[in-house]
Amino acid sequence: MDNDAQKPKPYKRATEQRVFVNRSLRLEKIKFFGFDMDYTLAEYKSPQMEILAFEMTLEKLTKVGYPKDILNFKYDPIFPVRGLWFDYLYGNLLKVDGFGSILMGMHGLRFLKTQEIEELYPNKFIQLSESRIFVLNTLFNLPETHLIAQLIDYFDKHADFKQNAEKTGIRGGEMMMSYKSIFQDLRNAVDWVHMNSAMKRTIMDDLEKYVKKDARLPQMLKGMRDSGRKTFLLTNSDYEYTNAVMTYLLGAEWTSFFNLNIVDARKPNFFAEGTTFREVDPETGALKLGSNTGPLKEGVIYSGGSCEAFRKMVKARGKDVLYVGDHIFGDVLRSKKTRGWRTFLIVPELDQELSVWTERRPLFEELGGLDNQLADIYKNLDASATDKPEIHSVLQSIRKICHEMDQEYGVLGSLFRSGSRTTFFASQVMRYADIYASTCLNLVHYPNFYFFRAPMQLMPHESTVDHASVLKTEKAEKFRRQDSIGHQVRGWSKKTATENEFFPEEEEEDVSNESSDIDELHSARRGSQKSPSADVENNVCDTDVVSMPPAQVDRDHLVRQSSD
Repeated sequence: MDNDAQKPKPYKRATEQRVFVNRSLRLEKIKFFGFDMDYTLAEYKSPQMEILAFEMTLEKLTKVGYPKDILNFKYDPIFPVRGLWFDYLYGNLLKVDGFGSILMGMHGLRFLKTQEIEELYPNKFIQLSESRIFVLNTLFNLPETHLIAQLIDYFDKHADFKQNAEKTGIRGGEMMMSYKSIFQDLRNAVDWVHMNSAMKRTIMDDLEKYVKKDARLPQMLKGMRDSGRKTFLLTNSDYEYTNAVMTYLLGAEWTSFFNLNIVDARKPNFFAEGTTFREVDPETGALKLGSNTGPLKEGVIYSGGSCEAFRKMVKARGKDVLYVGDHIFGDVLRSKKTRGWRTFLIVPELDQELSVWTERRPLFEELGGLDNQLADIYKNLDASATDKPEIHSVLQSIRKICHEMDQEYGVLGSLFRSGSRTTFFASQVMRYADIYASTCLNLVHYPNFYFFRAPMQLMPHESTVDHASVLKTEKAEKFRRQDSIGHQVRGWSKKTATENEFFPEEEEEDVSNESSDIDELHSARRGSQKSPSADVENNVCDTDVVSMPPAQVDRDHLVRQSSD
């Protein structure tokens, strides 16, 4: 019998209950559990929520001069996907990888051919730039992703308009509209809808239609507090809306589930300079006079504030805090890079992604078979070969399978990949989310002392080489004839009476001392007159989203001034 068949399979929870791990995290070391509200504690029903925003945005556009015909547009939930880049110049929706290489492009409702992409984007590459790109990264961006595609398609095909020679907009008589101006009109309409009380009032009037209610939510929060941890709510939503939604989810005494409650947080600015903490009068929703300078009190509702003030008032080091949110920029990237909080990203699309991954297994196996077929074609060829083998049919089959795989996810494919290549969104998740899941409620399936251990990250030279393989090189043969390197190193350590300590990531907190406390870190930053954002920007790659350009700010419909 095969030895591998005799090995017991590692235990894994049911797929729909799992939390996935990028960096190891021990829950017993977390002292503060922080939660965003929208799309985190409050999961909105889809597509009801997107349809509401879509239709209200259309109405607003017609009031600023757009033709009434657009009111016939319909939102189709199988069309949009998060993480696309909108190119202001040519009006294209682009799916890119973590380096800015273009994986797919769409103009209006038409997919761009490879030749078209190469003509517009040399080397099929585009750099992330505030002046050129808007990243449609959030769940609130889904309606406008579909809407901008329909708007551009409408004007490109309309008899009264014609695309200009530069392919940067449309012209009709004396009227000229760039694709950038169309998108800016759309953005302004979306902002108006999200910040206008009409949308919030519609949701509050029928919470059952728009918000999912789950009995596991109070169970999860109560379990955290019973285990001696502190919980806090940190949301950009205003008090009136927060109170309505949280009362629906947790009851009239919802504040008792949290040690601290912060509304109107204005993330991501909360993680930078922020504002001052002010108390909210729960009877009227009005802010009380003056700013709060004392310790934050349990049961009190606060508005605004900053992470720096929060840290001082509750005496929480960065790694003491696990913050749970759905916004890759406003919740996860900012809290991770500027404050060192541990991060838990909520990705509701995971349910659909995993369904395709498991139910369409034959497609993935067929792709693997084609890779093996390609390897077989080249297996007996070396540098002396002169006859080029025919691989066109295999490559065509690979493209066909990749296309079929993408279609299983939706019109614009998977959130995380295009064929065998991962997307920009996937790279951000892997880099900044310590753990992630389809819902924060999956935490109820784990004890509060659970050790989330990250799987070993394998490089291609490790993942594609079997441990049983024998390396046939002169250097390898030399190693086999002598003691192993490990044996030699252990001998060296004995002779020098020193040995390198091994600090796995999950144990870093244990070896920190007073001199490495986060207070000194912030003191050093203040002394050198560097802002948190400056520290971030000195250590990033070109496609990191690290600043607060309009292209990254989530226009949360629950916010008065900034994103969630």
